[in-house]
Parts: sequence; C-alpha cells; structure tokens
Amino acid sequence: MSRSKTTTGLAVLFGVLGTLHFVKPEPFEQIVPKPLPRKKELVYVSGAAELACAAGLLHPRTRRLAGLASAGLLVAVFPANVQMAADLQNKGSRTALTIAYARLPLQIPLIRWALKAAREGKSV
Repeated sequence: MSRSKTTTGLAVLFGVLGTLHFVKPEPFEQIVPKPLPRKKELVYVSGAAELACAAGLLHPRTRRLAGLASAGLLVAVFPANVQMAADLQNKGSRTALTIAYARLPLQIPLIRWALKAAREGKSV
C-alpha cells in the first residue's frame, strides 16, 4: 500500500520534532513533568523515539508498527503538554497560555492520524 500525504506529513512532523529534541533540548526539558527525574535523558529518549517513528512511517513494512508506536508516543508525552499549560498558568502571557491549552485537545487528531498511518501499513 502506498504512503499517503498525511502519513508523510506525520513522518515529517516527528522527524522535525525528534531532531529538535537533540538540537535544542532545553525547552523540552522544561515541560517534563516535575516528579520525573533525569529530564535531559527523557528528552533524548523521546526524541530518538520520534525519529524512529518518523523513519518507520516511511516504509510500508514498518508503517503499521510505527503508526501504533507513534500513537503510543503521543499518549506518553501528553503529560508534558499538561505540565507546560500548568506552568504557564503562573508565568506566561495570556497568548502562550491559550496556545498551551489549545494544544491539549489537538493530541486527539494527532493520535487518529498515527492510527490511520498504522492502517496503511502491511500486516506482518
């Protein structure tokens, strides 16, 4: 089955964000939930996972697993998005706070997008 434009778009999104985790990890470290230790290492692990998902989405033989992994990764990093919104409650502009809270429900279409990509992959 061929790759759709939306699957390619998701791969690009994960590729760009995964790369940013290594190039500029500080903003990602700041949103790791407070109770979690070793924030930089968690940022690098999640960045590597995003890059692996991006690569996997590009090939039909790995797309199913990569799509499911992408959906799981989006669920796993959701607490970081919540942490960002909570932190901006006390310090941050009204615009930044609005954007942070608006991002939260956007995880749902991203997860659906990843699951759609998984359906485009070959069953192994």
